[in-house]
Amino acid sequence: MTRHTATLLEGLAFAEGLRWHGGRLWFADMHAGEVHAWSPAAGDAVIADFPGPVSGLGWAPGSGDMYVVSMEDRTLVRVGEGGERTIAAALGSYTSDPINDLVVDGCGRAYVGTFGFDLHGGAEFVPGVILQVDPDGSHRVAADDLWFPNGMVLTDGGCTLVCAETFAGRLTAFTVLADGRLSDRRTWADLPQGALPDGICLDAEGAVWAASTETSECLRIIEGGEVVDRIGVGDCMAVACTLGGDDGHTLYVATSGHLAPEDCRAHRDSTIEGVEVEVGAAP
Repeated sequence: MTRHTATLLEGLAFAEGLRWHGGRLWFADMHAGEVHAWSPAAGDAVIADFPGPVSGLGWAPGSGDMYVVSMEDRTLVRVGEGGERTIAAALGSYTSDPINDLVVDGCGRAYVGTFGFDLHGGAEFVPGVILQVDPDGSHRVAADDLWFPNGMVLTDGGCTLVCAETFAGRLTAFTVLADGRLSDRRTWADLPQGALPDGICLDAEGAVWAASTETSECLRIIEGGEVVDRIGVGDCMAVACTLGGDDGHTLYVATSGHLAPEDCRAHRDSTIEGVEVEVGAAP
């Protein structure tokens, strides 16, 4: 039986990039150009604002600096704990279209996905790439020919990167080599027909929760493709998800009723939902 979520926060333009970090739920309000942090006790706070849309979030090990994907100017921005900002990497030489979600590994390498085409402008589909940004700011293409690379997680102690290929309806895995390069591309799971994975997260048993925009649910999937749990979000899109809360057993889900940027800003019907799950967050 499909379970449903409870609304925790509403009135957002388009919540994306959910992360549990430092006892708070962090997320990008993409089309408002804001990074938020929320907790049940303290409520919601805008931590940083940007002149354009933002997406993926991550943290540099050691320093605690936050990485933010600034989508349309195609830069990875580093935000210090005091709010100071530097450009970690300018990535516009790889694409003229937006960059999107990311994951940061234990060595401080950031993996950033690209749209590949003008999604909101109605352009013809073109595959995207994953870009590898090293801690020294150097960068390169880590993987190409991806059907809209979206949410990413690291599993197997950081030795495997799993990426949601939204328009292929699958999760794709790579082996992470010692220098961060990605190799041994393979299908980790094909999603059920009609499901399109957007944001994903990893649980303590190595299963992936995938937010499926088209089927309005989050699917818990094990390697090979078996769906072992599912949680519905009503009539809206499930955009992103993460596990967190005091015990790691709350699945937080970002939803939206709209996709086009101007509609998202006009309606502000994006929400953060929550539901308790049996298996908690990965360490």
